[in-house]
Amino acid sequence: MPARHIVTAGLLAGVVYALQVIMAGLPNIEAVSLLLILYTLWVPKLTPLIVCAFILLEGVTYGFGVWWVNYLYTWPLLVFLTRLLRKNDSRIMWACFSGAFGLCYGALCSVPYAVVGGFYAGFSYWVSGIPFDLLHCCGNLALMLSLYKPLSRCLHMIGKSLDQSK
Repeated sequence: MPARHIVTAGLLAGVVYALQVIMAGLPNIEAVSLLLILYTLWVPKLTPLIVCAFILLEGVTYGFGVWWVNYLYTWPLLVFLTRLLRKNDSRIMWACFSGAFGLCYGALCSVPYAVVGGFYAGFSYWVSGIPFDLLHCCGNLALMLSLYKPLSRCLHMIGKSLDQSK
């Protein structure tokens, strides 16, 4: 992989991380889903590096607890599902997809708690977080509806410039 691609992946991972830190005070409203979906659509070759760097930065910053295990599969799952649906260019569809991911996020994150503490620990973790999952859904939906088009244009240009630099 050319150095230009590695540097671009690092910068895009830094954007995801910085926005996550800046928005950390908001309850389950984040731009990570939005950006990882758009990165997967417009710079797909860089997305694995971006996701790995983001997950590592989160662990280094906040510690490698049980919560961090969630990141090892939730964000790659989002990228995988986005790759499956990548032919679609509807802002509405991506907003619904992003919202659905936000709604399901708590259930996905309950898996390590169920493994460590048993079924009831995982189930109670999920149920207690449902209000936050609803906020997560609404936040993802609103961000995707409002930012899909302008960010897609920017990332499309970045993707084209990377393709031309081969």
